[in-house]
Amino acid sequence: MKKKEVVVLIGAGLIGLAIARRISVGKHLVIADYSQKNIDNVRELLENSGYETSGMVTDISSKESIKNLVKFAQEKGEVKNLIQAAGVSPSQASIQRILEVDLYGTAVILEEFGNIIKEGGSGVVISSQSGHRLPALTEKEDRELATASVDELLNLDVVKNIKDTLHAYQISKRGNSLRVKAEANHWTERGARINTISPGIIMTPLAKDELTGERAEFYQNMLANIPAGRVGIADEIAELADLLMSDRGSFITGSDFLIDGGATASYFYGKLQPKK
Repeated sequence: MKKKEVVVLIGAGLIGLAIARRISVGKHLVIADYSQKNIDNVRELLENSGYETSGMVTDISSKESIKNLVKFAQEKGEVKNLIQAAGVSPSQASIQRILEVDLYGTAVILEEFGNIIKEGGSGVVISSQSGHRLPALTEKEDRELATASVDELLNLDVVKNIKDTLHAYQISKRGNSLRVKAEANHWTERGARINTISPGIIMTPLAKDELTGERAEFYQNMLANIPAGRVGIADEIAELADLLMSDRGSFITGSDFLIDGGATASYFYGKLQPKK
């Protein structure tokens, strides 16, 4: 029997799941997550809905674990689509863990899957509005985040001088969008595309942690004054991802899409501007 095209979902959360449901019909969906329980729950839901799935526990802070995931996915068929939706938030992890997972792990994923992605394939990385609120970096710092070898990434000066977990998260998410811009050129050599989506407050367990965590006042204020007047939902991110990953988005690669209900615009020019 001919092997199906493969979609790889890394991070079995609500946003990744919403995207996977849209683009995995008729394909084999590989679900990777740090938690076997998360994998089992998502597989059961999707299998009961008619999807074909398999799963593999993966720690994206480990290059070896990511390489093993690539091999596992290739055993199922040719990898056509990648959804990198794994990550940890400022309220969930230490500075080092955030950098290892969100920054380093994503960089390795982009490189390793960029080496094997099928011609005509596409991918999305779920980043964050936080990367857009990071104070301006120098041109040198931006270029290093985009192009430094993955083995040197965590040794960069801009990564070493981290103040707190929020700063680590912002650097990581800024790094994600920059890395995608650089890696898009690598993916293009294989006839494939890759883009970043930077969501704002999307109601997920991760968002709930932030809304009730140590920066709860900041996020509650953002929610109260966000121009859109509400939080977002995972399906709204999935609608954008579906466009970017389909033939309708064939002219779009190496780009970052901010979808945050106007929060970042308000942060710089509206009610959410930081107090002087």
